[in-house]
Amino acid sequence: MSHPRMKIVLNKDSMKIEREQDVVPFRNRVKEYATKINMGLLNQTKLITAASELVRNMLKYANGGIVHIEVISQGRENGIRLIFRDQGPGIKDIQLAMKDGYTTGKSLGLGLPGTKRLVNEFDIKSSAEEGTTVSIIKWKNG
Repeated sequence: MSHPRMKIVLNKDSMKIEREQDVVPFRNRVKEYATKINMGLLNQTKLITAASELVRNMLKYANGGIVHIEVISQGRENGIRLIFRDQGPGIKDIQLAMKDGYTTGKSLGLGLPGTKRLVNEFDIKSSAEEGTTVSIIKWKNG
């Protein structure tokens, strides 16, 4: 019997993001997965908007990376987990980067705090040696 808080991966995929042209196919793949679990249009839009911001950050600050796309289940709830990994210089001050209005350049302007508000779960780890890993989860009904 599985623990009710445990997340089970039902399906997974990865995509390399190396240039701007990779963004649209990536967004389409995320939409495909969200549609498969019958995620509503509003939650799909929130997920894709958050994913777009994070993938553009990855391109801009780390010359790309890899994104893992997972369909996950927790209890009766299904969702999409996206894990963005890059080998970039890392984020020097995560607390500062998580403040509203903080920006180092031109993006959608959401920044990390705006991205966090669009999803149900948001986790970020970053160091100069390892690069940055951002993990987000959007639940189907969340």
